[in-house]
Amino acid sequence: MSFRIQPQPPARPNRCQLFGPGSNTKLFAKMAASAADVINLDLEDAVAPDDKPQARRNVIEAIGDVDWGNKTLSVRINGLDTPWWYRDVVDLLENCGERLDQIMIPKVGCAADIYAVDALVTAIETAMGRSKRIAFEVIIESAAGLAHVEEIAASSPRLEAMSLGAADFAASMGMQTTGIGGTQEDYYMLRDGQKYWADPWHWAQTAIVAACRTHGLLPVDGPYGDFSDDDGFRAQSLRSATLGMVGKWAIHPKQIALANEVFTPSDAKVSEAREILAAMEEARKTGAGATVYKGRLVDIASIKQAQVIVRQAELIAAGE
Repeated sequence: MSFRIQPQPPARPNRCQLFGPGSNTKLFAKMAASAADVINLDLEDAVAPDDKPQARRNVIEAIGDVDWGNKTLSVRINGLDTPWWYRDVVDLLENCGERLDQIMIPKVGCAADIYAVDALVTAIETAMGRSKRIAFEVIIESAAGLAHVEEIAASSPRLEAMSLGAADFAASMGMQTTGIGGTQEDYYMLRDGQKYWADPWHWAQTAIVAACRTHGLLPVDGPYGDFSDDDGFRAQSLRSATLGMVGKWAIHPKQIALANEVFTPSDAKVSEAREILAAMEEARKTGAGATVYKGRLVDIASIKQAQVIVRQAELIAAGE
């Protein structure tokens, strides 16, 4: 291990990020009352071009008027390749109060993209005398974004989280699919006449998790398009959690409970983690660096694994 200690990510629950278009004001109160940890008010893909100015006004008004409780409140701005993004940033920061927590930046391709938004945000915060620093979340959804994921993760102290946007990523990579996340029918291995499906998103997720963990960010899995497929959503979420991601997007309210279920450590897992920590503490008292727990070896590395589970459970409990 490097002598440079791996920084810890922000200490906030991020099991589920619920998205809703800024053009649909009827959804705002329902989103605020939901069980999602993070609310993403969307000015980008979910809003038609002609509706973007009004959607921006809707979001600004809702940030001040709706009781969002203790949720992380985020707004997804338009991409830097559009004529709308700068006005999104300016109007949000000049007209919103301190309740806004985060700006989500889509289709990030390199660190310079973050630098551009950071420069604008910093200037507005200084001019307006804002005391609360706006955080950033970025979406990796292009070949360039994944190729530069390490430099993006290190690009700004404002950066707190990073998500995978499967649909635009697939298009950028030229993948022959119209599915958003999950198993892809033609991505399989064949042995003895039997098909075995692999996960085409695994490598991209792993790269994002590694970059995030290196720089103290929260790695988040993006959307699962078929909201009628609960089993598929749960399976994708379980794979993401196993890889080290902390949560997943919900593009439909029914996905919130599924995400919270998967990304909340079970009582059994938390209990086992605490027992491992207790067993290792007893071993430490006798000068041993390892011990046996339920027939298997546990050592110093096991402490770190157990601490991740316990810390996550305590963080979620504190936010409820």
